[in-house]
Amino acid sequence: MSVIICPGIHEPELTESFLEGLGWVGSDKLSNGSKSENILIFPAQDYPAYSAFHILQFLGDCGINPLDRHKSPAQLVFISFSAGVVGAIGAAWAWQALRGNVKAFIAIDGWGVPLGGNFPIHRLSHDRFTHWSSALLLSGEDNFYASPPVAHLELWRSPQTTQGWWVNSKCGKSEQRRLLTAAQFLTMLLELYSARAQTVIFDV
Repeated sequence: MSVIICPGIHEPELTESFLEGLGWVGSDKLSNGSKSENILIFPAQDYPAYSAFHILQFLGDCGINPLDRHKSPAQLVFISFSAGVVGAIGAAWAWQALRGNVKAFIAIDGWGVPLGGNFPIHRLSHDRFTHWSSALLLSGEDNFYASPPVAHLELWRSPQTTQGWWVNSKCGKSEQRRLLTAAQFLTMLLELYSARAQTVIFDV
């Protein structure tokens, strides 16, 4: 399984800080497209963050292709932020249309972006209003919102210091909440979907 991280429109250093906040070291940059690692960083500083086409092209450049008959279908977890949510959800839909496997889709502050699909979806929001209003555009059972609220970019830059609520809603029942950090929530999700916490940034 591979994890593809789709940043928004911001300085790349914020994404490096995000990785550090999750305990992933992304200082080693490879250009050879090694397939031994399972976490890929879409270079949003070079391509439009909102472009599903470029995200799919990037996956192909990294040797991940659902149409390769010589390999089992690649399983992907998408982690996207802000404008990157737009490109990532389009890429996730296209990936499934090509018979690829989307294990989960995680949207961080993708306010205003309708999310749907026959795969698990989770939202993280920088405040309760964004959490509530985004849920109107579909979200999964397990989501997170910062409390106290933080700035939009702060949620991406410092998930390890962003406190908030893990919210679980099932079958119309009352929300069940648990206090933790955004980093802990993301780690929980990735452990759930069996992602290996090892990171390499690919420059292609």
